[in-house]
Amino acid sequence: MRYPLADNFLQYFEVKYAVSPAELSQVFGIRYRVYCKEFGYEDASAFPNEEERDSFDSKSLHALILHKSSGLPAGCVRLVTPSGVGGSDPLPFEENCAESLDTALIEGLDLNRNTVCEISRLAVDTAFRRRVGEGTTRYGVVEGLDCSQQEQRSFALIAVTCFLAATALTEISGRTNVFAMMEPFLPRLLERSGIVFNRVGEDIDYHGLRAPYFITTQSALENMRPDLKELYCAVHDRIEIGHNA
Repeated sequence: MRYPLADNFLQYFEVKYAVSPAELSQVFGIRYRVYCKEFGYEDASAFPNEEERDSFDSKSLHALILHKSSGLPAGCVRLVTPSGVGGSDPLPFEENCAESLDTALIEGLDLNRNTVCEISRLAVDTAFRRRVGEGTTRYGVVEGLDCSQQEQRSFALIAVTCFLAATALTEISGRTNVFAMMEPFLPRLLERSGIVFNRVGEDIDYHGLRAPYFITTQSALENMRPDLKELYCAVHDRIEIGHNA
């Protein structure tokens, strides 16, 4: 059985493994507009070229979502892998949010560091979120572009599709033990799609109120709603082509 979700979204958006300088510039530009200019999570003056970057980007795999008709970058996400001997260097959530972690619970998972990663810097560009009168909604829909109502409805899937792209990267890279620092609404949004994260720590004020979560790629794929699984498979194919190119 086929579902319209994948066809509808991919009619309007392109999902790419971002590796070229131009693609990475688009990724960092989204992050600058969202993290620096809109929400003030990072100091905009530190990025005079209007591209938000950090030291983890060189250790990351990146994905980019582009709006086909306008050519505008719509969303991005990265998968950070630990570096150092045996993957001993900390991931972003370990470095920046250590006090929020349930260390005993995480250590009890007994994970091989070579299989661990962090989904990070998931962002949907302002132009694809903000509605009239909405200044702080992170992942809504947009009325500012000249699009049909059907096309606008697909905008609400950008954040979820960023997560699907990151999940594809975990599967392709073999980094299937996955951590993420997430705002409270995102685990709830993903749970409605059958994707259930396990909380592994307390709330912390880091780029807004967030908490640490853990999931395995296998769990995400096994429990994913069928229509979303079809979209995932299409996203995975596109990411894999770019990754193997």
